[in-house]
Amino acid sequence: MESNNLPETTGDSEMDSAEKRLNELGYKQELRRKMTLFKTLAISFSTMTLFTGITPLYGSSLQYAGPATLVWGWVVVSFFTWFVGIAMAEICSSFPTTGSLYFWAAHLAGPKWGPFASWCCAWLETIGLVAGIGTQAYAGSQTLQSIILLCTGTNKDGGYFAPKWLFLCMYIGLTLIWAALNTFALEVIAFIDVISIWWQEVLAPFLLWQLIGGTVIVIMLPLVALTRNSASYVFTHLELAPEVTGISTKPYAVVLSFLVSQYSLYGYDAAAHLTEETKGADKNGPIAILSSIGIISVFGWAYILALTFSIQDFGYLYDPNNETAGAFVPAQILYDAFHGRYHNATGAIILLFVIWGSFFFGGLSITTSAARVVYALSRDNGIPFSSFWRQVHPKYKVPSNAVWLCAAICILLGLPILKVNVVFTAITSICTIGWVGGYAVPIFARMVMPEKNFKAGPFYLGKARRPICLVAFLWICYTCSVFLLPTLYPITWDTFNYAPVALGVGLGGIMLWWVLDARKWFKGPVRNIDTPNGKV
Repeated sequence: MESNNLPETTGDSEMDSAEKRLNELGYKQELRRKMTLFKTLAISFSTMTLFTGITPLYGSSLQYAGPATLVWGWVVVSFFTWFVGIAMAEICSSFPTTGSLYFWAAHLAGPKWGPFASWCCAWLETIGLVAGIGTQAYAGSQTLQSIILLCTGTNKDGGYFAPKWLFLCMYIGLTLIWAALNTFALEVIAFIDVISIWWQEVLAPFLLWQLIGGTVIVIMLPLVALTRNSASYVFTHLELAPEVTGISTKPYAVVLSFLVSQYSLYGYDAAAHLTEETKGADKNGPIAILSSIGIISVFGWAYILALTFSIQDFGYLYDPNNETAGAFVPAQILYDAFHGRYHNATGAIILLFVIWGSFFFGGLSITTSAARVVYALSRDNGIPFSSFWRQVHPKYKVPSNAVWLCAAICILLGLPILKVNVVFTAITSICTIGWVGGYAVPIFARMVMPEKNFKAGPFYLGKARRPICLVAFLWICYTCSVFLLPTLYPITWDTFNYAPVALGVGLGGIMLWWVLDARKWFKGPVRNIDTPNGKV
């Protein structure tokens, strides 16, 4: 692809180290390299974000096995997430390209398996990211639904509970807003995402259990609640709900209670998608990945503890006749706390707006990442009509066509909201399996490749890479497996997890395309400049 807006340099001595490596890998510097470490971290953290992963699945995960497994599940999942993040940080340091995961897979798997590895990784990642936009739009609409209900009264007092058609309109509206904002210059997105960090970590914190900050919810909720649960209840109590979930086996219930943590603790690869736009990306990319994991691990656990300590009546949370119609457990926890003490819902509404803001910024960031992956795959002719989707906006230098393609697919994913009650379960499973599954391909390739073929970047694991990659790969396989499990019994049309069917059809079609046609022409990442001796 031709570009007339390449960065001007007078020599290699003035060229960014990551740009040098990009040229070695066979790519021109076409996107603006203006992102700093802080801005990249802002987008990466916003993609993971404190509230957007935990909030929508908190209620269902709590119901499976009670508070103890939910609380300790976050610790267990955080531990294994570090292995995945460390493995990815090393690869990112060596390959600072916007194609990130699928580019890594192609080069790490070697010339024989590289095209197939790249094909699988690219499509898994694309599916996961586009579905990820849908998860944010759905959960954001769910939060807005609760805000409207509490602003107009409550479920008991004639408040307005948005019907399915209006819920779908909110879902579509959020998706279109994110696409519009992503059409402008990337500095706008980075600036908004910087606000996102302040939204969650400065506007919302004044005290975090007297440690390093936190959020208003983390500190205010336990203080406002009239009663607080004991530490023994929060950290040791197990309570199954077979009459609701249909699950009476403790190990299975515990496995499902971990889903909220597994869904929340990914997305840190967003920093990798922006490496062609980040200064010193071979160093700052890995730093952003690991910093995002560290921040979300600490603040996420604090948020879970704040919610769990503040529960007033466990059974009442799920009552369809309660003030929030039993539709959104965190909203009921907030309402019980503030109404119990102040006899109004104002505080709950304010904090729900804080949570909604996090969904907004998270969806905005995921849209940014999804568009970058579609752009990169189109640049390498891996998508039908690639010449159109890889076009960069002449003024704003962002892949605007790819942005709108992601938005259109996301809207299509949300249309079943009108008729099906398990849409969020399916979209969440598709998002997690696709997104996290995409991590597995380059990590496995890095684990088995000859070390002599790897050109290390500033962040290098050395002999530790094989055990770290092995643990990371096995954890990813486990995570993808559990999201295919039924989450409610007995299995009916209303409780069936449609993710296996959707993924089976989608991935089956993609693999069939590979066997019948794509393997003949898709060779993985396509260079757009020549490199000395063809070495990478």
